[in-house]
Amino acid sequence: MGEAKKLALLGACALLVYMLWHGTDVHQTTEQPAPTRHVQEHDAQTEAISETADGENADAALSVPASATTEWEESFFVSSQAEEAVEMTIGNAALIKNETHYEIDPSEIVRSGTGIRLNAGEPQILIIHTHSSEAYTQAGLDRYEESDTCRTEDSEHNIIRVGDELARLLEEAGLNVLHDRGVYDYPSYTGSYTRSGSAVEQYLRDYPSIRIVLDVHRDALGTDDVIYKTVAEEEGTCASQAMLLVGTDESGLEHPQWRDNLSLALYLQNAVLHAHPTLMRPVAVVPQRYNQQLCSGMLILEVGSSGNTMQEALAAIRLFAQAAAPALLELVE
Repeated sequence: MGEAKKLALLGACALLVYMLWHGTDVHQTTEQPAPTRHVQEHDAQTEAISETADGENADAALSVPASATTEWEESFFVSSQAEEAVEMTIGNAALIKNETHYEIDPSEIVRSGTGIRLNAGEPQILIIHTHSSEAYTQAGLDRYEESDTCRTEDSEHNIIRVGDELARLLEEAGLNVLHDRGVYDYPSYTGSYTRSGSAVEQYLRDYPSIRIVLDVHRDALGTDDVIYKTVAEEEGTCASQAMLLVGTDESGLEHPQWRDNLSLALYLQNAVLHAHPTLMRPVAVVPQRYNQQLCSGMLILEVGSSGNTMQEALAAIRLFAQAAAPALLELVE
């Protein structure tokens, strides 16, 4: 066995042990097929920022827990020594991955549904990208000039293209969608949440009918020697997995409606899993807010990881939209 493959196997085993030790054991209401590689974990190396009590970035530091002063960051970068991405299907056995100390009963939240409603004939959904330059592993015709590892300013090859596809599919289904294709992580990555948050606030002022905001990202999973790609085991397609992330007020910063965000996330999660049982990773519930205090229907949507290709990410967002759009249409009044 080659050295790279040995390291890949060791990495996968380490993640599996961590999942078994820390995973949230909340089973879904529908039976899920067993994954080939079941790793229920999502680590993130985060970038420190200072944040005021109302959530706006400031130069002055605030005396809050260290976990409160962080931005959503890639966990690892792709190593040039990694021969190929190791496939894994993450966490179909649980509805959530709870990284807070809050007690959460996801099954009860699913039964209760979401209180979010969409106004017919008005803008309903905003799609935005805080980390607009996030890109995927280059493959086939999907080649681009890197601005950093697995990043590019070319909107045809970064996460903005995934947002284009999501917006198109939701609009075709009959929903009213605005897609912000602005770049918020360049030239400086630091402060990207400040910039995207300001944009969201302006949209909410200009279009008060917006009830759902999806901040679409791509994830990154791996080590210096191994990079992982998420795989949805859906027949007839080669797709990555996707994941919804919900922030809370556990960091000490005000976020009173985080349970509303969680109810929407689980509402969508449940709808997608019924159609595509392996597409979604567990909903990540974390201490930080990530601008989600701005709207009671604001979520982060991670589509694939840096080990996936653009085509795998596009396949995933098509499956997601196919199942999520009918569920969203049920919220229209």
